[in-house]
Amino acid sequence: MTPRANRGAILVTGGAGFIGSHAARALAQGGERIIICDPVTGPVAARNLSGVPVEAHLQPHVLAGFLDAEGAHVSAIIHMGAISATTETNVARIIANNITLSQTLWTFAANARVPFIYASSAATYGSGALGFDDAFDAQALARLRPLNIYGWSKLVFDRWVEAELRAGRAAPPQWAGLRFFNVYGTHEEHKGPQSSVVSQLLPRLARGEAARLFRSHHPGYADGGQLRDFVYVGDCVRVIAWLLSSGASGLFNVGTGQARSFLDLARACFAALGLPEKIEFIDMPEALRAQYQYFTQANVARLKAASFPHRMTSLEDGVAECARDWRKENS
Repeated sequence: MTPRANRGAILVTGGAGFIGSHAARALAQGGERIIICDPVTGPVAARNLSGVPVEAHLQPHVLAGFLDAEGAHVSAIIHMGAISATTETNVARIIANNITLSQTLWTFAANARVPFIYASSAATYGSGALGFDDAFDAQALARLRPLNIYGWSKLVFDRWVEAELRAGRAAPPQWAGLRFFNVYGTHEEHKGPQSSVVSQLLPRLARGEAARLFRSHHPGYADGGQLRDFVYVGDCVRVIAWLLSSGASGLFNVGTGQARSFLDLARACFAALGLPEKIEFIDMPEALRAQYQYFTQANVARLKAASFPHRMTSLEDGVAECARDWRKENS
């Protein structure tokens, strides 16, 4: 265990976005100083970071210069920033944002001797045919076959980290990669079609419209019976905060460990809003079918073995909390 020696500000990349803004808020409420790096500005950033005392909000293109000039005042890096759209096809852009920047920040954290916590993804598991075990060795990582460029980029960085550690090269005093499963919560609206189903359903249902779910194009799953490990953003934040306080290092799945159906999710949304169920099924776009995951379920044994002290929020409780927050922000 390596406690934080430097009590300077925590740099949160992607800090005006989804998971990052929730992490920044929770850490600030715990008395931490926060620096945000995120291209998201204007009304979206103002809403997501409302009430969060931010020392600086940096654009990504000035981050390197900031670290050169002010890096001594950074006490930890929470690296949530990435191009997370699973439909992104610009490989050069993905490499620059999801791989090269991550390597740069890892190297800075190693040289500055500060903790480095980064977002990996369950997209690294691809179809899930090999299971969802967060084993962190070269052989296990080499077997994974992501279904899209986003998942590939996250796996490339995971493998780079493993190779750096295996070679005995300089590493941060604490590091953790978080393989987030299907995270939902508020502050996703700017992601549009790439936001979680909960984020898309709540405003739709509040308008009196039907919930639209994809039909299944797999004989083993009924319409709406596709299964995901849906994890509430508040639980993701609790993992991040625990890591900073515990000093634990490693690659960890972040999920509930229980797969639930999209029908369960839609029904939880109706219940949270106090509305009668009205569900329609639509065809999945052709472009998504080849990369669609019909089942995900985190193996959370390593997170538990590292003594993470909290129970994950149930789907129904998480959706209810999300709906309450969404109503407050949109009333």
